Amino acid sequence: MTFLDEVKNAVTPRAALLVIGVLALQLLFIASYVGALHNPKPKDVPFAVVAPEQSAGQLVDQLGALPGTPLDPRTVADEATARRQIMNRDIDGALIVDPASKTDTLLVASGGGTVLSSALTTLATRVEAAQQREVRTVDVAPASAQDFDGLSAFYLVVGWCVGGYLCASILAISAGSRPANGQRAVIRLGVMALYSIAGGIGGAVIVGPILGALPGSVMALWGLGALVVFAVGAITLALQALTGIVGIGLAVLLVVIAGNPSAGGAFPLPMLPPFWEAIGPALPPGAGTWVARSIAYFEGNAVFGPFIVLAGWAVAGSAITLAMASLRRPPASDSHPVGA
Repeated sequence: MTFLDEVKNAVTPRAALLVIGVLALQLLFIASYVGALHNPKPKDVPFAVVAPEQSAGQLVDQLGALPGTPLDPRTVADEATARRQIMNRDIDGALIVDPASKTDTLLVASGGGTVLSSALTTLATRVEAAQQREVRTVDVAPASAQDFDGLSAFYLVVGWCVGGYLCASILAISAGSRPANGQRAVIRLGVMALYSIAGGIGGAVIVGPILGALPGSVMALWGLGALVVFAVGAITLALQALTGIVGIGLAVLLVVIAGNPSAGGAFPLPMLPPFWEAIGPALPPGAGTWVARSIAYFEGNAVFGPFIVLAGWAVAGSAITLAMASLRRPPASDSHPVGA
């Protein structure tokens, strides 16, 4: 037998397709991460202006007409309203104009991403300098001193997501990609739930009491972590039930390739290109990162929508897994016993 014959026997059509699929995932990984993160710039950042009535409209028009439209400005009544909207995560910054002084105040929230707050500071400084004015920056929700660039929440959620799809993948590799019946599917989901509880508390304790990287309620982070891990694990189980071992690759595509660069971690959502900004909040890494930052820095505000997203993935993944298991036909030896 020739070498080529050996190769043909070793490389089956299925193996060849799997290798091609891995190559596609590799190229998509590069395209997604570089596409999302290679040229960050603020775009339509929700931004408030507090200024005397006679000049507020003109200032809003000026900020809205900046090259590249980095800001989406709107007027608010006073500084207290601006601070409240920042803490509610309705806006990312505010300029408070003091007509009695040459110095205005910029409100930012580095807990939502230090890169964005720095970009707003640079932008406001440039705009104010053109008017022969100065700006003083006040951080309304500052990132922890142990949370470099505000990335800890993102890395925490990434760790939870990795645990979710790895646990589901191990269950598939060890016992078959598709559950044999509904009872086996329930067992897998039960194991996934127990793993999620352990993974959630582990991550929350590491970033909180052990490392001091994130402030906020450990219990709230625990609950978030359990939901993130289970949501990712459940949808991975569902993809495996639908497509077999290929489901692991589809989970990587969904969570790692599409989800991580669009999560608003390295660069907050208003600094991402439109495609990634649009999909990020609908995927587990983006929803989880938003909630983790809200728990740590924004008094737990604005978390209902992202929690619904995570719960939706968890419910959909569980339902598909159970449905596919119930549709599987038992082996012939089970349905027609010998002698029956």
